[in-house]
Amino acid sequence: MQLHISKLTDVRFHGRAGQGVVTASRLLGEAAIKANKWVHAFPSFGPERMGAPIEAFTRISDNKFYIKTEVYNPDIIIIIDPTLIPEEKYYKGLKGGGTVVLNTNRIPDKILELLKNKNANIWRVDGDSISREHIGRTVANTVMLGGLIKATEVVNLQSIIDVMYNKFKGEIGDKNAAAIKVAYDEVKKIE
Repeated sequence: MQLHISKLTDVRFHGRAGQGVVTASRLLGEAAIKANKWVHAFPSFGPERMGAPIEAFTRISDNKFYIKTEVYNPDIIIIIDPTLIPEEKYYKGLKGGGTVVLNTNRIPDKILELLKNKNANIWRVDGDSISREHIGRTVANTVMLGGLIKATEVVNLQSIIDVMYNKFKGEIGDKNAAAIKVAYDEVKKIE
């Protein structure tokens, strides 16, 4: 029997219940499946109430894998809710040299220092403004996927748009596609 060592890409999403955190995780997983990757995408809920902080995870690999745990040491962290950004606990376990994509225009100094000490690749995009402008309401889950793709190339932009259209049809799909593309173009790396 030959053992195949698999390079996993572990992604952890943070947001609040009702913000589409689980949907974003699943869309990323579906896009990775389209790219012939092995995927495990799942949520972690605390008290199930609207607005409660939640996490969702997407694990992606070129090879079959059997790990079924939560993502404790992510390669990538996406924070969809800007109110969570100042809290250090949401960056716990980030691998050295990992990537963080934040829904904000301004990153608090203490978080910048924390992430720089981890040698993190830090990206920001104003997902809330983009979603209000292009979708018509503040729901940045799909928008943040555009920033994630630009920052990491974990899957390609077209695959995210394709799977998003499977979930959101017609006009809402068109609005989400436009917002994803804007976030892809506007996401900024923090040096």
